[in-house]
Amino acid sequence: MPASRNFPYLAFMGEYSLGDALKKFLDKSHLKGAVQALQIEDVWEQIMGKTIARYTDKIRIHGQTLYIETSVAPLRQELLYQKDNIRDRVNETLGETVIKEVVIK
Repeated sequence: MPASRNFPYLAFMGEYSLGDALKKFLDKSHLKGAVQALQIEDVWEQIMGKTIARYTDKIRIHGQTLYIETSVAPLRQELLYQKDNIRDRVNETLGETVIKEVVIK
């Protein structure tokens, strides 16, 4: 018996790999930014170096804005000068243009 008979909503889904299905789910949900922020956190040291990574307190994405928080004033100033570079490197790491703006707090 086909699955679509017991679960009619499956007939509209077609066949997707698990990865494709998760990507479609994340694209439509509010979780995508959180997942991408976790991806960035995982590679933040590779993107920005050990010192910057050590003193970065929090990274989050809201919409197309990347928020970076640090309590170290000289680092905050340095990050302000590198905003365009940070945006480009993060987008390159994510494999798509996700971040349009970087806010340093």
